[in-house]
Amino acid sequence: MSKEKMKVGEISKPRFEFRSFGQDFNNQAERMARLSVPIPEKLWVRHSPETYIMSRTNDINNTKIRDGKMDIKTYVQTVDGLEQWNPLTKTEFPVTVDFLKSDIFPAFQVDIPSFNKSEYTMDEFLEMVKSQSELQAVRVVKERFGYMVNNTICEVGNVIINGAKVMSINSESTELDDIKKTMSDIGLDGVENINYLQAIKRVLGWIDKPLAN
Repeated sequence: MSKEKMKVGEISKPRFEFRSFGQDFNNQAERMARLSVPIPEKLWVRHSPETYIMSRTNDINNTKIRDGKMDIKTYVQTVDGLEQWNPLTKTEFPVTVDFLKSDIFPAFQVDIPSFNKSEYTMDEFLEMVKSQSELQAVRVVKERFGYMVNNTICEVGNVIINGAKVMSINSESTELDDIKKTMSDIGLDGVENINYLQAIKRVLGWIDKPLAN
């Protein structure tokens, strides 16, 4: 069976992912850049302000708002220390009450609130989030540098989480062995795999644990 050829910026079947967060991955980032094959220029550097909707009761559904769209990925499984995530849903604002009830609030794993409108704008939705004690909207600003190493989609990111600046590095693919080779090649063996939900919760102090470095 032939391996799926990964393409940066395109959706594939559910990918496995290594990602970590810390203060210094400069050496690994330099190796990633040197080992990368050429990728489309539009993916060299990307900047994006985003809002993550964090829930104290949820660690499996990753919900973010970017470019006026709400995007949810869900955790599938961990194999050999690598996490597999699957796109769950994506919707634009305004969002209907039916969708909030059927998809959005169940993903937060909190009680479904009462609604007094048939649809909600992004600002109205964020006000609703603010009123929920178990939820918090977190501003995340990303500067992402894209690469392709060993047919895995790679990225180095300068990430600001509620004003705290951290560094992120990742490799993702449908093929576990390709990610493992990439981790070894760029010097990430033994580094803790930390997804966005876990990293943000650590920065917020919801999880009493440091980042990878």
